[in-house]
Amino acid sequence: MSLWRVLLAIIFPPLSVLDKGCGSIVIVFLLTLAGWIPGVIAALVILNNPKYN
Repeated sequence: MSLWRVLLAIIFPPLSVLDKGCGSIVIVFLLTLAGWIPGVIAALVILNNPKYN
């Protein structure tokens, strides 16, 4: 996980998981709409998961 990806996850979480699949984008987008912090946490979890790399 690169520094740029982490910064992007903090600024705009759905954009940081763009290459991880449609389901990840939708989940992170909905969580970001519900609140910024849940979206950031979900994006960082998805970025740290080795299954998606």
